[in-house]
Amino acid sequence: MTAAATRTRTRTAPADGATPPAQPPEGTPPTAARTRHRAWDEVPRWQIYLPLGVYLVFTLVPFYWIFLFAVRPAGSTSLLPWPMTTEHFEKVWTERSFGVFFQNSLLIGVAVLISTTVVALAGGYALARFDFRIKKGFMLALLCSQFVPGALLLVPLFQIFAELKMINSIGSVILAETVFQLPLSMILISGFIRNVPPSLEEAAWVDGCNRFRAFLIVVLPLLRPGLVAVGSFAFVHAWNHFLFALMFLSSQSKQTIPVGLNTLMGADSVDLGALAAGGVIAAVPVVIVFAFIQKWLVTGFSAGAVKG
Repeated sequence: MTAAATRTRTRTAPADGATPPAQPPEGTPPTAARTRHRAWDEVPRWQIYLPLGVYLVFTLVPFYWIFLFAVRPAGSTSLLPWPMTTEHFEKVWTERSFGVFFQNSLLIGVAVLISTTVVALAGGYALARFDFRIKKGFMLALLCSQFVPGALLLVPLFQIFAELKMINSIGSVILAETVFQLPLSMILISGFIRNVPPSLEEAAWVDGCNRFRAFLIVVLPLLRPGLVAVGSFAFVHAWNHFLFALMFLSSQSKQTIPVGLNTLMGADSVDLGALAAGGVIAAVPVVIVFAFIQKWLVTGFSAGAVKG
């Protein structure tokens, strides 16, 4: 073998331990392989932005329309929010008692968030860490309960609360909302806990911690994104739910914002300005909450989607 051939083989041979470059399948022309690679990786931007733009228009136009009616003077037909007025907000906040409705909704939402998270945390830990005889049947029952509409629970819940003398009590709505949110919350929390290796708890046991203290020190800090995801959905559902507050609360001083919005629609006419202002008041707290927790929310769903 000549010296030139030896040098050529030395230059083309891969180094020891190095992975040779991927080659296209036999019979595939190099130009076709590059074209196919470029077609997958270099999608024209308009094919991405056009569907997103259409979706954004359908999403934001209703919000703009509500905001326009809320800040536009009564009788105006302008498509721009100018001149702006706060008369509709003042009307619903004072005359229509939306200040009281807002406090009641906030109280119910925070109470449901706390109670749902605490109970779902205990139940989810039991489902994730313990094996018992009816575990699969219990999980199946939790899943099946999600197919039952909330309207079917109104009559039995009303009878139970009537026996307990809890009708026209905010506690009845808190209890009903918590029970309604628990099945899905327990399933989600158990998935998050399964992603935490049991070896971390076992190491804490070796150091002298009992199960409860090891859970508080080791597991609970790792569940923060999952707790935020579960708690936020419990809060939003309790904030927006209409049926339980309508059925169990008869006094106007204990009503919530969804029921208050329903009172703004009369049989013969609807005050669109007041209704739009009430809708803005109802939507702003939820938007603010999600704006602050969106990072934790995405992280929590990403963590719960992968089994550890």
